[in-house]
Amino acid sequence: MGALGLGIAFALLVLLPSLEHQVHGKQSNYELKKCDIYQGRWVYDASYPLYDSSLCSFIENAFACQKNGRADELYLKYKWQPFACKLPRFDAEDFLERFRDKRIMFVGDSLSLNQWQSFTCMLHAASSESEYNFERIGSTSTFTFQSHNVSLMLQRNAFLVDIAHNKYGRVLKLNSIDHKDGLAWKEFDVLIFNTWHWWLHTGRKQPWEFIQDGNTLRQDMDRFVAYEKALRTWARWVDKNVDPTKTKVFFQSISPTHWNASFWGNPDGRNCTAETRPLAEPPYPRSPHPAQVIVEKVLRGMSKPVNLLNVTALSRLRKDGHPSIYGNEGHRGMDCSHWCLPGVPDTWNQLLYTELIRN
Repeated sequence: MGALGLGIAFALLVLLPSLEHQVHGKQSNYELKKCDIYQGRWVYDASYPLYDSSLCSFIENAFACQKNGRADELYLKYKWQPFACKLPRFDAEDFLERFRDKRIMFVGDSLSLNQWQSFTCMLHAASSESEYNFERIGSTSTFTFQSHNVSLMLQRNAFLVDIAHNKYGRVLKLNSIDHKDGLAWKEFDVLIFNTWHWWLHTGRKQPWEFIQDGNTLRQDMDRFVAYEKALRTWARWVDKNVDPTKTKVFFQSISPTHWNASFWGNPDGRNCTAETRPLAEPPYPRSPHPAQVIVEKVLRGMSKPVNLLNVTALSRLRKDGHPSIYGNEGHRGMDCSHWCLPGVPDTWNQLLYTELIRN
């Protein structure tokens, strides 16, 4: 081998470690993109929770379980571990820098409030001395991180479709999106939609007197049929109005409840009270939630890309994560629907963060 050949061989030997590192780095990114981050298990992590909730005075009392007297802390120490990859740890500074001058909106019911408050605290607690501005106008709340001009907004909109106030009562209009809502949604860089929690309410908790489907006005109808019709109205709005090059759209899947302890084999329990650990296996019934089946069917039929934030199965394992008696009404109430903060919605947001950075 001549001097030139020896020189090339030496150069390759020097470069190989660097090239190997680059290949491995690319492979790691490739694996994260291909990984099903929603299939996994809850594992103990002593470094959790991700933040100190006492730094976030704006958290609703309904979610402030420790402040309301919940003494056990084991439920705070679990992180979600996918089977096929490792989730990147949430990096608040990285998120704020990536979304400098951007606007993000959560649209939905009180579960969206739960997730939005989690996200604002995850960001604020990482730099609690940084200035923020909070304002609420009507059904819309805005939390702006002034250092990066990043706005996280919440629009309380339990059904996504319109509720009209007519002389004969409130009408849930399955085929109509409120015009002002639609105009507002167009202005955002990221949209995270959610609806389900209110669709089965009846009596005093039902916020409408009639359902309108096309030209037909009813006092009631099959709620799952109504839910699918409303979702298809929302889907048509997205397909017609969203520009995927400017706006990323997510739909948060069904947030499960834990009202019946017999579903996870606890004959001594009535609901989520006194539960302190996640389940290792899904509770009964193990078939998919019927509303989740509808969500996935509607999303598959859309022409514009919508990312499913598929938190249903992993959240079903967290019977320990609800406020129970440590929610809004203290020891007089019971809540096995919403989630303590810190808690499960932090994982939803870590998954949202992963979806945003891997795509």
